[in-house]
Amino acid sequence: MLKKFIQYYKPQMGLFLADMFCALIVAVCDLFYPTITQNIINDYVPNQNLRLLLIWAGVLLGIYLLKAGLNYFIQYYGHIVGVRMQANMRRDLFQRLQKLPFSFFDEHKTGSIMSRIFNDLQDISEFAHHGPEDLFLSLVMLIGSFIMLARIDLILTLIIFAIVPFIVLFAARLRRWMSETFTRNRVEIAEVNANIENAISGIRVSRSYTSGDHETEKFDYYNGRYQAARAESYRAMGVFFSGMTLFTDIMYLVVLVAGGLFFFNGRINVGQFAAYLLYISMFLKPINKLVGFYEQLQNGMTGFVRFQEIMAVSEEPESPDASELKDVKGSIDFDHVSFSYETGGDKPENLVIQDLSLHIDPGKTVALVGPSGGGKTTLCHLIPRFYEVSAGCIRIDGQDITTLTRNSLRRSIGMVAQDVFLFTGTIKENIAYGNLDATDEQIVEAAKKANIHDYIMTLPDGYDTYIGERGVKLSGGQKQRVSIARVFLKDPSILILDEATSALDNATEMLIQEALEKLSEGRTSIVVAHRLSTIKNADEIIVLTDEGIQERGTHDELLAKNGIYAGLYQYQFREAGRM
Repeated sequence: MLKKFIQYYKPQMGLFLADMFCALIVAVCDLFYPTITQNIINDYVPNQNLRLLLIWAGVLLGIYLLKAGLNYFIQYYGHIVGVRMQANMRRDLFQRLQKLPFSFFDEHKTGSIMSRIFNDLQDISEFAHHGPEDLFLSLVMLIGSFIMLARIDLILTLIIFAIVPFIVLFAARLRRWMSETFTRNRVEIAEVNANIENAISGIRVSRSYTSGDHETEKFDYYNGRYQAARAESYRAMGVFFSGMTLFTDIMYLVVLVAGGLFFFNGRINVGQFAAYLLYISMFLKPINKLVGFYEQLQNGMTGFVRFQEIMAVSEEPESPDASELKDVKGSIDFDHVSFSYETGGDKPENLVIQDLSLHIDPGKTVALVGPSGGGKTTLCHLIPRFYEVSAGCIRIDGQDITTLTRNSLRRSIGMVAQDVFLFTGTIKENIAYGNLDATDEQIVEAAKKANIHDYIMTLPDGYDTYIGERGVKLSGGQKQRVSIARVFLKDPSILILDEATSALDNATEMLIQEALEKLSEGRTSIVVAHRLSTIKNADEIIVLTDEGIQERGTHDELLAKNGIYAGLYQYQFREAGRM
């Protein structure tokens, strides 16, 4: 763990070493002060040596000015090192998230992931700067103080340092408790963030159901858990700080008593006694720094541990000799495919898809219909390898998709789903997501094909209109057409339409259905449909249930069979007639 943390110092090593060098000079400057004070008290003042008094006073002033400049460098550039390290960790974590399998996001809350990106890494910048610096300075000051104190009186010094092992033992005994409480802090604030993210995302639902009090109760529950966790961590820190303060106070008391006795017995003089008190004050400073270092260590390293937990999650597997998918014709084969969302869930009762075989010819439109839970959407997610099949294989143009690079596979597939996701930004930016290198003319052409251009031109800012978070300023049909324009711009060889019109009114559905028909021309298309009227012209309709493929054929052929499809169609026809 420590080795991985140290790796983030490498890009900042020059600045880090300069910071540590400045810290060393500051520590050395501090070590001079008691010796100069001893000489002033024992020599320059009693002997009325004004010249040397003024000279050494000037030396001290110079040391203080040097320290001021060095401390500025330490405070500014030292923190820059920490901020850059934190930024690099956040970058690595974000890049890692882009490569993790979809199952990871199924199992982790968005707010919890965001908490790891921001909250968990927040204290790392402080620890990255102050941690090594405080530890280094403390060691220099402890060793330097010991040497200087030993020069005055070794026996007295050993008496004082006999307390140090008890301080170390006390800190070690509290280490696990503090680590556990700080880790729990991280977990609970992640839950608070997840709850807030969920509540804000669903604010329209909670308002429509007047469930604000319920959401407040949930927030109070998680906030209370975090408050309790935070209180426990402060209790641990309270015990730690009060104990450490007691030890340092006892040490100072020992110095006063033992030093006073040594002075009465003539082992040390008044100047040495004064220097001893000053060196002990300097000795206590690194002790206090170590106390602060311990808190930073708990804050920083518990965040880094949670950072490493995500970094340790395996990326989407990619074959080292994977090839690019090129010149796609669009034939798709499912060869005895089985799938379960549960890891290792190959039991029949856990399988969403079981032993499915299916061939789709290039350029054909195949519709998937059937009751919910039959695996239609899951089947669509397996083609771009959002999930890995549990058994069997899927081939495109005769090539097993596991032998293809994921990027080339997904570049060849366009998806339009019922639940459209638009990014915060402008209409232009969202359409351009289909091809980030597209020209303005290509973006406009894609919008025209999606029947959204005329509407965009009525907006005050046209294509530069800001659409809000997740496209909240657009209607459902408008968002759907923006997503269709995005796919037009991508121009994929294979098209997947997952209930793309099921949540729309009839007039909007006609506009979108027209756009989808244009989009499907010349492409292999897989259409998951709820409204059977939209798939009557499909080349083949497949009825899929939790028992696999039950029926297949054209619209007319399936009606003639008078089976599951015919029953579904007649039911929808009757429902439509009642409206």
